[in-house]
Amino acid sequence: MKHDMHLTASARAILAAGAHLQRKSGDALDVLADKFGNHAEEVARQMKSINTKVGDLQAAVDQANTAMAAAEMAGGQPRQRSWGQQFVETDGLKSFADEHSRPGRFRVELKTTIGTGATSGGPLVSPDRAPAALLPRRALTIRNLLPVVAVSSNTVEWASQTSRPAAAATVAEGELKPQSTMAMELRTTPTQVIAHWVAASRQILDDAPQLRDLIDTELRYGLALAEETQLLAGDGVSPNLHGLIPQATAFADPLAGDITDPNQIDRIGSAILQSALADFPATGIVLHPSDWQIMRMLKDADGRYILGAPGGDVDPVLFGLPVVATKAMAAGSFLVGNFTEAATLYDRWSPRVEISTEHADFFVRNLVAILAEQRIALAVRKPAALVHGSFA
Repeated sequence: MKHDMHLTASARAILAAGAHLQRKSGDALDVLADKFGNHAEEVARQMKSINTKVGDLQAAVDQANTAMAAAEMAGGQPRQRSWGQQFVETDGLKSFADEHSRPGRFRVELKTTIGTGATSGGPLVSPDRAPAALLPRRALTIRNLLPVVAVSSNTVEWASQTSRPAAAATVAEGELKPQSTMAMELRTTPTQVIAHWVAASRQILDDAPQLRDLIDTELRYGLALAEETQLLAGDGVSPNLHGLIPQATAFADPLAGDITDPNQIDRIGSAILQSALADFPATGIVLHPSDWQIMRMLKDADGRYILGAPGGDVDPVLFGLPVVATKAMAAGSFLVGNFTEAATLYDRWSPRVEISTEHADFFVRNLVAILAEQRIALAVRKPAALVHGSFA
């Protein structure tokens, strides 16, 4: 009975709500349909508005991306800010140029790596003068053969193994096992400064294109040129680096007597074998450009070029290894080895530029000194991984 009474009360409530709706707006289902219909129309209107705004935003983003891509690409390669661009765009340069309470100093640390092409310097033409006639520059590549590590101290310490445990042998049952010994030696490599400077009139600070050219072409190239020579041939007497060649293993032909009248290519092949026999498979070859050209022009008994026809595009490769041709290597000599295992180049200072009026009588002559410098160390950790010899 209670259950029936409960259902009856619920039914009465539903009927009363329906009657109220009917009295207020007509049929209850019609009222609900009207409400849902209006709601759906409002949602559709808002979605259309949102879609329109999203479309406008996407178009703006696409336009911005297109503009950025066009600005960052030059000749198909991403453009980086050059040394000179970083220098002339640095906050404070104009204030320094306008300041007349001399002497003073203005310093900028540059973050661009040494390279060639679009990233190595700004254009050589200023709006109001003809292009500068600069001296030729050679490609610098020895740094690219070596692993490079940034350091924060003035010296680099590293452990060198001087002997290995080599007493391993077969042992009879019940006999004592042989004991091996291994020795390590702690070595230290100091960092060295490479630097040079030029004098310029104070007015050059107001001429951004000239200043950019001065920094990006001559000062920058001068640092890299000195670095390349030091990496290869530095004698280790302070302040020189201890280079790759002075510490390399002397070439001793492991095929001596096995090849009749060996030519330059044969010599390189023997040096590669010597490196492999020392358990350091070679990764590269360094030659003087004239020696590479001599090899390039070698012919067989039928007069055919061994390395490929002159009209062909022949990569500088011998026995599958890249050839680095540089005038830093003496003509008639070669360096073969596993460069990644042999040595490590340490960057203490990234290349930097300073400008000052403090030098000598620059104050009264209205001149400034522009200085470029870097600080590096070279550790030849495994000299046996390098083989140096001559073609004589």
